Amino acid sequence: MEGLLLGPELLGILFFVAMFAGFIDSIAGGGGLLTVPALLAVGIPPAQALATNKLQSVGGSFSASLYFIRRRAVDLNTQKLTIFLTLIGSVIGAILVQHMRADLLRQMLPLLVIGIGVYFLLTPRLGESDRQRRLGALPFGLVAGACVGFYDGFFGPGAGSFYALAYVTLCGFNLAKATAHAKVLNFTSNLGSLVLFIIGGKVIWSIGLVMLVGQVLGARMGAHMVLTKGQKLIRPMIVVVSLLMSCKLLYDNHGAEIQQWLALHF
Repeated sequence: MEGLLLGPELLGILFFVAMFAGFIDSIAGGGGLLTVPALLAVGIPPAQALATNKLQSVGGSFSASLYFIRRRAVDLNTQKLTIFLTLIGSVIGAILVQHMRADLLRQMLPLLVIGIGVYFLLTPRLGESDRQRRLGALPFGLVAGACVGFYDGFFGPGAGSFYALAYVTLCGFNLAKATAHAKVLNFTSNLGSLVLFIIGGKVIWSIGLVMLVGQVLGARMGAHMVLTKGQKLIRPMIVVVSLLMSCKLLYDNHGAEIQQWLALHF
C-alpha cells in the first residue's frame, strides 16, 4: 500500500485537496470533510486516516494562527488560560476515543452543525461588531477551551465553527476576530490529539507531510481573506459549510436508509 500511496499523481491530488481544505478551514472550518474522505479513498485504514489527517491539519491551523498573530488579530497573552484548557481537553478526548464508541456523538453532531448554520443564517448582524463579554476568562476557558477541545480530540468535525461561535456569543468578538482566535484554539486541539496519535504509531508521515505543505499554503490564503473580507465572507461560508457538513454526516450515519427511501419513492 505504501508504494501506491507514494505515487506522484496520487500525492499531487492529496496535496491540492489539502490546500483547498486548508483555505476553507481557515475561514469557516470543516476542512476535514474533504481530507478524511480523500485519505480513505486511497485505501488508508480509518485509524491511520484520522491520525494522518491530524498531522496535515496541524500545518494548516498553525499557518493561519501564525498569520493572525503576526497581524495582531490575536493577543496570545489574553488567551493563555483558554489555550491551556483546550490542550488538556483535546488530550483527554484523544485518549478516550481510543477506548469508547463515538456512535451517540456521531448521531447528534449533524443536528448541532445544522443549528450553527441556521443560527448564523437567521442572525445577519451576528458578529458585525464587538459586543459586551458575557463570561470571564476561567468559565470561558472551561466551556470553549476544555469542552470544545475535548470534542475536537474525541471526534473533530466542525470544531472550528464551535470555537468561533463561542467567541462571538460568549466573548462578544466580531466575526473576523472570533475566527482568528478560533484558529489558534483549533491548532492547539489538533496538536494535542496529534501527539497521542504519534505515540500510538498511527500517522503515515510520507502522506501527511505532503498534505501538510498544501494545508499551510491554503490556510495562509484563507487567513488573508478573513482579515480583508471579514464578516461578508465568513458568515455565508459558515452557513454553506455547516449545511454541507450536516448532509455529509447524515449520509455517513444513514446512507443505507436514505438510498432505500429514494429507491422506494423515485
